[in-house]
Amino acid sequence: MQPAAADMPASLLFADPPAARAPVRALSGIEKAAIVVRVLAAEGAELPLRDLPEQDQHRLVLQLGRMGRVDAATMDAVVAEFCGDVEGIGVTFPPGLPGALELLGEHLSEPVMRRIREAIGTGRGSDPWRDLAAAATDRLLPALAEESVEVAAIVLAKLPVPRAAELIGRMPGPRARAVAHALSLTAATPPDVVERIGRALAARIAEEPPRAFETGPAQRVGAILNFSPAATRDDVLDGLTEADAGFAAEVRKAIFTFANIPARIDPRDVPKVLRAVEQPVLIRALAGAKGPEAASAEFILANISQRMAQSLRDEMASLGKVSPREAEAAMTEVVVAIRRMEEAGELSFVAEDEDEEVD
Repeated sequence: MQPAAADMPASLLFADPPAARAPVRALSGIEKAAIVVRVLAAEGAELPLRDLPEQDQHRLVLQLGRMGRVDAATMDAVVAEFCGDVEGIGVTFPPGLPGALELLGEHLSEPVMRRIREAIGTGRGSDPWRDLAAAATDRLLPALAEESVEVAAIVLAKLPVPRAAELIGRMPGPRARAVAHALSLTAATPPDVVERIGRALAARIAEEPPRAFETGPAQRVGAILNFSPAATRDDVLDGLTEADAGFAAEVRKAIFTFANIPARIDPRDVPKVLRAVEQPVLIRALAGAKGPEAASAEFILANISQRMAQSLRDEMASLGKVSPREAEAAMTEVVVAIRRMEEAGELSFVAEDEDEEVD
């Protein structure tokens, strides 16, 4: 039984009869795409249309708005043709250099990776913000430091929130406050300006040659001196101060010794440190701490329960005299445990006062 004309939508009353519809092969590619997208959307399928070039996304939206009504026979024929094309595909390849890099990045040599990153940073169709979000902090942070506060704010506004939080947390206090304030002014930034900033910054980072060392020279010297005898450490630092006072100051900041515990360890982390150190080692370190190290021993005992502190004091008293060599070896083990916990993210060093003068 055919529906009455009054029961049909007005748009159907004035539509062309089915016979006037063009056959499937006479439809353009964009018309067929519109039909397929409409059918898939009606089925609730996930459509990765954002991966298409922007101009193709635009064309598709415009075509969807023009299609009007398509009869069932045409729809079935277009869908059948589409399914046949899909079934005939053997393998698909990632689009462009970013996709290829994501697929093969783990298997390529560093020189090839660098050349590809350079191409991604400047190539048409690449996503500079994805590259910036994946860039190493030690490369991105210095690049941001060379930019104006406004540009740095735009970059942080565009990056994922956890990444932006990490970067602003590594900035000096005044710079971090200025960038945070500038973030409130980024809403009106034109999209093309944001795009140019992203591409310029991504290209600059991609152009940097690979480094042989992950850390700077001051950090490497500091790490070596951390495990050197105190006499050797003091002698080297005195020599560095005479030769290059600025570099010596950077090395001093990179050094973490037993004497630095009160200034660099949060009191709340002391119980965690004690759990990471064998008790006999801890007893020798505390009992043998003299001079500057004695303050660290008292700091540790003051930030644990009174019962545990008294127990440690009793064991220190029963241990008797500890030789300087034994004490230094035990304190070094405590420092190694703290360093290991810091690298694993189990604790964070308290930032030193940058304005504090170095003796």
